[in-house]
Amino acid sequence: MGTQGPDDDKYHSKVDERTAEEKAIDAWLPITSSRNAKWWYSAFHNVTAMVGAGVLSLPFAMSELGWGPGVTVMIISWIVTFYTLWQMVEMHEMVPGKRFDRYHELGQHAFGEKLGLWIVVPQQLVVEVGVDIVYMVTGGKSLKKFHDLVCADCKKIRLTYFIMIFSSAHFVLSHLPNFNSISGVSLAAAVMSLSYSTIAWGASVDKGVQKDVQYGYKATTTAGTVFNFFSALGDVAFAYAGHNVVLEIQSTIPSTPEKPSKVPMWRGVIVAYVVVALCYFPVALIGYWMFGNKVDDNILITLEKPIWLIAMANMFVVVHVIGSYQIYAMPVFDMIETVLYKKLKFRPSWYVRFVSRNIYVGFTMFVAISFPFFGGLLGFFGGFAFAPTTYFLPCIMWLAIYKPRKFSLSWWTNWV
Repeated sequence: MGTQGPDDDKYHSKVDERTAEEKAIDAWLPITSSRNAKWWYSAFHNVTAMVGAGVLSLPFAMSELGWGPGVTVMIISWIVTFYTLWQMVEMHEMVPGKRFDRYHELGQHAFGEKLGLWIVVPQQLVVEVGVDIVYMVTGGKSLKKFHDLVCADCKKIRLTYFIMIFSSAHFVLSHLPNFNSISGVSLAAAVMSLSYSTIAWGASVDKGVQKDVQYGYKATTTAGTVFNFFSALGDVAFAYAGHNVVLEIQSTIPSTPEKPSKVPMWRGVIVAYVVVALCYFPVALIGYWMFGNKVDDNILITLEKPIWLIAMANMFVVVHVIGSYQIYAMPVFDMIETVLYKKLKFRPSWYVRFVSRNIYVGFTMFVAISFPFFGGLLGFFGGFAFAPTTYFLPCIMWLAIYKPRKFSLSWWTNWV
């Protein structure tokens, strides 16, 4: 079974009704092929998945929410997503001897074979493909910003070419077979996210509170204010979007009845969430405190000087976004390959993988070049697919599967 330990085999053999062919396919698919991850893998995979470039737009989201609602929304989101992440980790192995390696497998268990697929897969795809496209644009923009800062007198190069340069990295990295093989990329990305978050709030503190700082709403009409408010809620939902890949990350950790995978996974998640808090709260609160409602939707743009530091932060963003792209692309590759092998009966081989993955990277690059304002649609995607997969679906599945006693604590928490 690929790189699984002997204990894993014993554990599976009791309940394993899969045919030899299915086993061979599972040993080839990106998510189930390698199960020898350590708990710290889950920590930095989760940091990379969670702390997106979304953190840089948090001061802007704060400026649209205002002090009271802003702080409340940030704290509530942190607590709620932490709780729903715990539920996902618990539900990974709630049926003895079976592991839900993918979000939609859990959905199918909760809502039935057909319905579960239709509820989860479209939303999960919107999230994962959406994030990848946004990261293509973000990577390109950060490269462009780096180029413009370092070489102010150079000829201006169009964003399109920077997106192409950025995507060239993915035409190579996308051929790493599974989650464990991208752990190096992911670790680098996790370190980068801490670095540029620290630069963002550190440079803000250095600038100090601006002279004419204002904390009122920017929009002049009520409709405008309300619209901005909801848009900001979408941005915050986007900032906490790690749940779409959590089961897929957990499936790489070895598991036996004595040592279930949820123990090391949970340890990794706690570390990841501490890092998330260290990245999010200082950036959001200090950024808004210093610049008020004049802050840009990417705080690195507001901080123009010192040039070398901001250029460095932009480069860190590029490295981090490379890692995040891969984390979100892996479940999509898994879905594409599952369809190719199980439905269309292709033989598992490297060239099927080579062609399918290159097509996917090419597709995200093409959309990113065509719609460079894709980030503006984030609020929409945030509300449409991020909020359900992160905030509601885990609770609904918990209620459907565990059926907690009416009016018990678990029942109330999930319904609320």
